Amino acid sequence: MNDRILLIEDDNRLAEMVKDYLGAAGFEVTISGSGSEGMNLHKLHGFEAIILDLNLPDMDGLDVCRELRAQDNVPILMLTAKGDPMDRVVGLEIGADDYVPKPFEPRELLARLKAILRRGKSSTPTDILKFGRLEIDRDAMIAKVGDKACDLTTHQFKLLEIMAGSAGRVLSRTYLADQLNVETYETFDRSIDVHISRIRSEIEDDPKHPKRVITVRGAGYVFARSQD
Repeated sequence: MNDRILLIEDDNRLAEMVKDYLGAAGFEVTISGSGSEGMNLHKLHGFEAIILDLNLPDMDGLDVCRELRAQDNVPILMLTAKGDPMDRVVGLEIGADDYVPKPFEPRELLARLKAILRRGKSSTPTDILKFGRLEIDRDAMIAKVGDKACDLTTHQFKLLEIMAGSAGRVLSRTYLADQLNVETYETFDRSIDVHISRIRSEIEDDPKHPKRVITVRGAGYVFARSQD
């Protein structure tokens, strides 16, 4: 599957040029013309990387970068004005992975994009995933809500880790069962649903009205990036 890239850029001509160039290199590119739309798209679909222009019509690109980094660790490549080095410094300080000053050569953009994707994929999964008050320590296999540890079995923790690691994407029961090496008959026996119910009882404020692990009727489950 090709890496899915979100390009937040309000210059339509430039955006289409970048989309065509990256598309020819094997990437699947979605264009957004505003910061607010771009953040919503990433919240819904969860892209592998984001190319972010800092000069946007609706909000400061640095604020967009800050909000995106608060959601997760998606690689962010900034597009900055050539004569404004302070934006680059601030952007890197608040979590951007790299920058390309405008005007740029498409080959440089592609090289830097590939570099931040490699860094993201080579990072070890021992970090702590954070979603509001929920923390998931992959190395220690411990999930906590605030200071309270969640009472989960090994299967349930692994299921939570899989969903949180793919936050924003709908995952089918079959996919989850495959990841857990659960036999097919167990899937039909709704063991995944039982595990999900237990996870909700541990991480949701109101398990009967979940805001973190959401059922998508006829498709599976999605782990929400935000509870808002």
